[in-house]
Parts: sequence; C-alpha cells; structure tokens
Amino acid sequence: MNPIRLAFVLLACFALSAHAQTWPSKPVRIVVAYPPGGGIDVMARQIAEKLAQSWGQPVVVENRPGANTIIASDAVAKSAPDGSTLLMTTDATFSINPHLYSKLPFDTQRDFIPVTMLVLLQQMLVGHPALPANSLDELIKLAKAKPGSINYASYGSGSQPHLSGEMLKSKAGIDLVHVPYKGISLAVPAVMAGEVQLTFAGIATSAPQLKAGRIKAFAIGGPQRSPLFPQVPTFTELGYPEVETHAWFGLFLPAGSPEEAVARIHRDTKKILDDPEFRQKQLIARGYDVVGSSPGEFAAYIRKDSENRARAVRISGAKAE
Repeated sequence: MNPIRLAFVLLACFALSAHAQTWPSKPVRIVVAYPPGGGIDVMARQIAEKLAQSWGQPVVVENRPGANTIIASDAVAKSAPDGSTLLMTTDATFSINPHLYSKLPFDTQRDFIPVTMLVLLQQMLVGHPALPANSLDELIKLAKAKPGSINYASYGSGSQPHLSGEMLKSKAGIDLVHVPYKGISLAVPAVMAGEVQLTFAGIATSAPQLKAGRIKAFAIGGPQRSPLFPQVPTFTELGYPEVETHAWFGLFLPAGSPEEAVARIHRDTKKILDDPEFRQKQLIARGYDVVGSSPGEFAAYIRKDSENRARAVRISGAKAE
C-alpha cells in the first residue's frame, strides 16, 4: 500500500477508535433522590467508587432529597443530555408519583432513559410482639373481630407501606388505621415502642429487630420467600398476591443522552453487581434481590409496575400536591 495512503488509513482508524472511547470525557454525577446515609445512598457511593476506577473519571454522588423524589428527578430531567448526569432513585418516582400527583414538572416516560434496575427490595409486614396474632390469618381474624382497633405506620400518604396496607385492607376485607410518620426511619421504631401495631419494612431495616425479638413478621412480598428469613411466608402463598410490597433502586439518564453512555453505564454497573464478593456481602446479605436489567427490560418492567401501582393508589385514595 502507498505509504501516504497507509498513513491516512491508520489515522482514520485511530480517529474511529478515539471516537468510540469519547465517553466519559469529564466527571460524572449521580444525583440521589434521598438523603445521605440510607440504603440507596450507600449503594450509590459504592457503585460510584467502582465506576470511577473503571472510567478513569471522577464519579461524584450528589444528594438532592425532597418532595418525594421530585426535586432530584426534575434536576436531572433538565440537565444536559450528555451522559454526565444520572438519577438514582426508587419506584416512587416512576411507578407511584405519576398517579399520586395531578401534575409533575417532568414527564417520566418522555424525559428519561431507564438504564438499569439495580436491585429489588421486598418488604415484610411486621408487628409489635404483644399483638395477639402470630400469623397473617390470625391477624386478619383479629382485625375483623375488632374493626379499627389495629393501626399501621407508613412514611406518608402514597408511600409504599401506605399502598401495601390499603391493598391488604381491600383484599382481606379488614379495617386498619393508617398512621403516617415523617420518615422511613421512624416507622419500625414506632412499632417497637408500641405507638402503632404494624408497618411494612425492608429486610435491611427490620432484620436486627426481628432477630432480637423486638418485632415479629407476618408475611413478605415477592414471588418467593427470602433466604434470610425462610420461615416468613409470602403474601402470594397466603392468598394475597395483589399486596405489592416491593421497592426498587434504578439508574436513569435524561432523554437524548448518548447511546454509548447508556450502554456503557449498564454494562459496567452490571459488572459490579455480578462481582461475587460485592453481590454477596453488599447486596444479598442486606436482603436485596440483585437485578442488573438491560435498558429495554427495565423500561418494560416500569410500564407494568406503574399499572399495578395505579390500582393501589386508586384503592388507597391517596393524593399529593
């Protein structure tokens, strides 16, 4: 080959290779829709550290809590679609809020690209040890015998525990009293203190208290029992498959972000989730179901999840403005 022509070919190949590796070319920011210190924040920081090592760029976590995840979501929806700003949030943003609020400052379907669902979290229905019922069947019989005498805590109207509680009430034909608290961290302590009799809580939150006998469990969400608490039956096997108790953590980019960024974030994040040590110690041991879905799988899941949550919101009568 002509030396000059060969030089042009090599230069073109180098340019194509450089173009293929252009993302990320600057620091990446993960906006977390919750305060520091919670499970989703801890996971965001662990993943950010590993992605920074893989990408050779700083990956910083920014907490933007408030307004039931709307503040963080709106900030990301309006950020530059260059792949440098991600949203890490829960099902509240995409499956619940569109049915809870009459108007949002963004369109969850139009303004975001689902990148990957990281984990699923199944919640347990837990109660005060003195409650004179030791199974879901006994609890329902007690509630029917004494309507309105049993209350349950949530962390606000339209929150996951509220929707789960109202769905259980509807399907079991019982009357439970909803007591909203100001935060997720207050519900289990309220049960332990006897301020309320019941709440729905994730395994990571409730496990230490269950093992210490400070609370007891009646049922757990999901298609199968948790390997951490195999003695706790699922709502489905007890005849109440409509009682959805799950939450999920996921990563999103603003609409219009480069396909390269979407693909690489998914690929490199899934690699982290699939690492045996990280998977076991940081996820499974804390009660998380590891997912790592593709963008297409995640989008399809959100559509179905949103339909189910719409029904739960209607039954609960919850509204937020």
